[in-house]
Amino acid sequence: MIPIPFPLHPFRIREKEGKEWIFDELRKQWVRLSPEEWVRQNILQYFLQVMNIPASLIAVEKEIKIGELRKRFDILVYQSASPWLMVECKEMNTPIDEAALKQVLHYNTGIPVPYVMVTNGNISYAFEINKTGIHSLDKLPNFY
Repeated sequence: MIPIPFPLHPFRIREKEGKEWIFDELRKQWVRLSPEEWVRQNILQYFLQVMNIPASLIAVEKEIKIGELRKRFDILVYQSASPWLMVECKEMNTPIDEAALKQVLHYNTGIPVPYVMVTNGNISYAFEINKTGIHSLDKLPNFY
């Protein structure tokens, strides 16, 4: 397990028609504040504030095609113009189990990356994928 201490951030949240919305600074739009979105926004702030990853190198909720299926990844971080880290976010009460890992590994067939991460905000796991297999990491890889 990898500890991910969420940094403080002045999120912009509003209510509209009885539902909460949060402003996604990377997508530059208001999105429905679901429990999974809360985790996604906090992980994004961790990447921006703690890991110092430039916002221009982070893609959020983009569609990918895997065979005939159309799926959406949560977060994809680029390094040197290549996909580097794919993140699957779950809401905080969702267990991080083999199914969650299989999901991000399935997305990895559409966009190959050397690192994947699965998180529910409380529990996070990261893995390196290379020619010898999938290896669990005890910390996130250094971006720089």
